[in-house]
Amino acid sequence: MSKAAVPAQNGPHTPVPAPHDVIRVHGARVNNLRDVSVDIPKRSLTVFTGVSGSGKSSLVFETIAAESQRLINETYSAFVQGFMPTLARPDVDVLEGLTTAIVVDQERIAADPRSTVGTVTDVNALLRILFSRLGEPRIGPPSAFSFNTPSVRAAGAITVERGTARTVKQTFSRAGGMCPRCEGRGTVSDIDLTQLYDDSKSIAEGAFTIPGWKSDSWWTVRTYAASGFLDPNKPIREFTEKEMEDFLHHEPVKVKVEGANLTYEGLIPKLRKSILSKDRGAMQPHIREFVDRAVTFVSCPECDGTRLSASARSSRIRGRNIADLCAMEIGELAAWVAGLDEPAVAPLLASLRGVLDSFVGIGLGYLSLERPTGSLSGGEAQRVKMIRHLGSSLTDVTYVFDEPTVGLHPHDIQRVNDLLLRLRDKGNTVLVVEHKPQTIAIADHVVDLGPGAGTEGGTVCFEGTVEGLRAAGTVTGRHLEDRTLLKEKVRVPTGRLEIRGARAHNLRDVDVDIPLGVLVVVTGVAGSGKSSLVHGSLVGTPLGDGAGVVSVGQGAIRGSRRSNPATYTGLLEPIRKAFAKANGVKPALFSANSEGACPGCNGAGVVYTDLAMMAGVSTPCEDCEGKRFQPAVLEYRLGGRDISEVLALPVSEALDFFASGEARTPAAHRVLTRLDDVGLGYLTLGQPLTTLSGGERQRLKLATHMGDPGGVYVLDEPTTGLHLADVGQLLTLLDRLVDSGKSVVVVEHHLAVMAHADWIIDLGPGAGREGGRVVFEGTPADLVGAASTLTAEHLAAYTAP
Repeated sequence: MSKAAVPAQNGPHTPVPAPHDVIRVHGARVNNLRDVSVDIPKRSLTVFTGVSGSGKSSLVFETIAAESQRLINETYSAFVQGFMPTLARPDVDVLEGLTTAIVVDQERIAADPRSTVGTVTDVNALLRILFSRLGEPRIGPPSAFSFNTPSVRAAGAITVERGTARTVKQTFSRAGGMCPRCEGRGTVSDIDLTQLYDDSKSIAEGAFTIPGWKSDSWWTVRTYAASGFLDPNKPIREFTEKEMEDFLHHEPVKVKVEGANLTYEGLIPKLRKSILSKDRGAMQPHIREFVDRAVTFVSCPECDGTRLSASARSSRIRGRNIADLCAMEIGELAAWVAGLDEPAVAPLLASLRGVLDSFVGIGLGYLSLERPTGSLSGGEAQRVKMIRHLGSSLTDVTYVFDEPTVGLHPHDIQRVNDLLLRLRDKGNTVLVVEHKPQTIAIADHVVDLGPGAGTEGGTVCFEGTVEGLRAAGTVTGRHLEDRTLLKEKVRVPTGRLEIRGARAHNLRDVDVDIPLGVLVVVTGVAGSGKSSLVHGSLVGTPLGDGAGVVSVGQGAIRGSRRSNPATYTGLLEPIRKAFAKANGVKPALFSANSEGACPGCNGAGVVYTDLAMMAGVSTPCEDCEGKRFQPAVLEYRLGGRDISEVLALPVSEALDFFASGEARTPAAHRVLTRLDDVGLGYLTLGQPLTTLSGGERQRLKLATHMGDPGGVYVLDEPTTGLHLADVGQLLTLLDRLVDSGKSVVVVEHHLAVMAHADWIIDLGPGAGREGGRVVFEGTPADLVGAASTLTAEHLAAYTAP
């Protein structure tokens, strides 16, 4: 990095970067940032550290990256900007030296049933072009190999108005690769009719047992009656063969009910469109439970699960069709493509080789292109999003990464470190928000925010080198060299849960016993089969005695600006009832989304002014002054506070407020205790979910599920987004769950969690086809003593005195 040889004020030998060699931030006030000023060197690797909620994401993503994107958008014409999202300028006094920012964040890849690793990385698009040019027999354009494109044929008469209008016959056809039986999904569903309705009842008597279907409503009954196909007052078991066919499978048809045109449709196609077309992972829990009970998904018998039509599978290159290539491990596919020498498509092959080599280089060579994106772990999804940037020829770009080591085994972190250094060495500025010491150690520059979280954070505690951070005495500096001792005494299991013949994804007929009543950690390199074992075999297993499995996965929290910790956890409900009881009014008055909302801003607290292609402006509502409620509602009090003042309380203060006195509310106190237990005592009850960091969202979800009844808790990488100083509090929480009689199974890579476990199940030895086996079962001490796996090597180094 070029630097001007000008002496710095803080030392005669410290060169100061020239103004154009730094990203200069002065007076940043986004979220909890308190007039933060910092100079970030360009063409260097800068790591931002600090406890969860200290302001790292506010500075890096919502200030630097957001302003870069806004400035780029302003270079387009007003016409083009009208089609783009409008971005407001971050609250900052000075922001200079920005370059184009490419952001790789933690947002999960959409789990659409048609989305695969090949489609989201555009590798499938390259393969489709390759087969349209080289495949034998030639069957058509690239769309003929797409499982998202159906074949279309049409014929008819059209009127051509050229000179004298005349009618001509025209035919149209489009070759698509979609399997017509499964419509490109690869699976077909077999529905258990006994789970859909009670055939001893009539439709009018409420025969349907599908969640959300009110078959006994007047409107539904009249629709069935108006169709003329069946009698809604007749028990379903007495339907004739024709009536049953119309009831289950009739094509959509318009019927008139009380002068209104409605659509009558058979039960099965209606169910497929309304429920079964959605991805299972995106369903509400009660809908997912119904689907699991009523529907069995099997591989499509017509396409063998490849999603492709017979025509698309008939075209081959060197004996392999496109489905064969998508089913290969990417490392194997990369070797196959490397063996192709076709001058006619040389640029295409070069591009394809580059992307596939990037997969291998970043440690994802064990995946296949046909793998659904919804089945990827958080770390895999994060790295898949990096793929498109690895071969880029751009330089002097600012790459912004949000915890790129999420979901990675210590053995795999070095690959990501190499990637970050490669991007830097090409002349780019790399900004990384990270907690892992292995990645902090490679930084050229470190910015440590804190000292605490929320209102206690938002300041720069340290700025300088890694060595300087170690000696700085900040929370991060003190914990950077943390080590722990192996647990001397482990708990004795109260029972065992047997898993036999597990074969999900890459598992190879795995037989393993999960000890109950203890803390179990399932670990192994990324792609070794951990999530496949736990979520494919353990989650959903009946345990008897009313005990169930509570699964806390890595799925994103869904919520709008109106959502906050109080609404997400269900805390607002007992608070509203407590206010209503104390004041003798309706609970709905104390909801900013219901009757109590300020009419001026509809309960949003701010008024938005749309300025077309320019950034919209939001101003505090003049009627409620940002409090979101009607003035009359704020007259009602509980324990001396109105509802807006209660929602402005931090969790720690609200815990005391609802513990005793007039405001004593046990139901609210229980929820607040769980929020405090997971380290969220600094969050305010009404803070929008959109402002929470990744670590805060993970812990908020954990706190919510802690109230669910269940005998076994399955946690998928609960240390995601946690600072080194927060891991100890998480371990205390896990101990509390186990000591209360629960069984806790954690899929985790963090070495401190492994060292604290009662039992470890290590999968491997490698990833993908080289994994899928249990390579160790036992205590952490036995694992270190055996020294037979990659996990054992890293754990031994971590726990060494």
